[in-house]
Amino acid sequence: MVIKKYDISIISSLIAILPISILLGSSISLLNVILINFLVIRFFFEKKFYKLTNHLVFKILFFIYIYLVFNLFVAENFSVSFSRNVGFIRFLGLFILINYLFYKNNFSLKIFYIWTFVILFTTIDIFVEYYFGSNIFGWGSTEPHAARVVSFFKDEPVAGAYLYGFILIIFGFLLDKFKDKKIIAFIVLFIGFIAVFITGERSNTIKLFFGIILMFFFLDFFKLKIKIIVLTFIISFFIFFVNQSNYLKNRYIGQLLSNFDSLEKFNDFKERDIYFKHYKSGIAVFKKNIFFGVGNKNYRVETCKNYNTNSNYICTTHPHQIYLEFLSEHGLFGSIIVLGLIFYLIFKVIKNIHIQRNYTQIGALTFLVTVFTPVLPSGSFFSDFNATIFWLNFSIMYAICKNTNIFYNRLNIDFKS
Repeated sequence: MVIKKYDISIISSLIAILPISILLGSSISLLNVILINFLVIRFFFEKKFYKLTNHLVFKILFFIYIYLVFNLFVAENFSVSFSRNVGFIRFLGLFILINYLFYKNNFSLKIFYIWTFVILFTTIDIFVEYYFGSNIFGWGSTEPHAARVVSFFKDEPVAGAYLYGFILIIFGFLLDKFKDKKIIAFIVLFIGFIAVFITGERSNTIKLFFGIILMFFFLDFFKLKIKIIVLTFIISFFIFFVNQSNYLKNRYIGQLLSNFDSLEKFNDFKERDIYFKHYKSGIAVFKKNIFFGVGNKNYRVETCKNYNTNSNYICTTHPHQIYLEFLSEHGLFGSIIVLGLIFYLIFKVIKNIHIQRNYTQIGALTFLVTVFTPVLPSGSFFSDFNATIFWLNFSIMYAICKNTNIFYNRLNIDFKS
């Protein structure tokens, strides 16, 4: 087949445009990942991908998929869970093809140039909207410094989550690429952090800050004193930007301090704050469905159906906290299985990552770890937006180095070229 000459180019193109497809919406992002999976199906026998079924990582990811199929049959509403649970198989295909790309092509790092450009362009657009009230397409509140920045997402305040999902990988890539000009990487990281911060997304700002601190521990070319100076510099600019905007000052400081000056006010705050209500609702759903939960994506079914008769419920799509989402929709049984296996796959490669010192890989690792930060609010883990970014980082973490790439393994498998 003539197309064989262009296999790597096709794979590279599909993966390179993933950040763009996410910007364009969940339907485009889903289509992109589905096209990637069509290639995996085509290569299953042609390139002996079926031999990957012997690999431990593949077995674990496939077991998670089998569990999600099981979750369908204990879900409160089978049809609501169906697309999300059965469709999870696409992320296994994404993982396989990204690993294959880095296995076959030493120039796969070129995709990160495209990712860097897209992220920087989005960052610029965020600053434009923050200072002028609307982005380059005229989307936004039209009033500068007044509301959360949406950028290219038009009516969804997830621009900060989007940057947070890519900026650590980009930072790591620039450190690896510009070894003698590391200042470039730090400038991009700093600008990216400020952009996430001014979106008004507090949780993602805190998670990114934790990620920066964690990643700095892996940097072996800086002394501790320099690391402290850089972090102090970031914090100083954080304070500077807060003081420049009444909206940011209120969102990051005022809304918290004004409620915690007494226990009475704190208790009153808990009754009024939307996230406390979400958490309370998530706990209530979990208590009612301790072992198996209500089923993936069924939180909305349970809460919206019963919120009039249960004062603890709030009718919404998910409890806005990752652990409460797992407990309420998967119960103890599913939460232990899925989270336990994901944590195992992440932490089993930390020793290799520490030895390898590939900063792109470290960037992906730090993102994955901070996703599971306790207490902080979060988007739905299994939604297309969050899941695509999560499994993209997960795939890069494994694919980019020989000692973790599933095609460089000790099974002595001969994959066709």
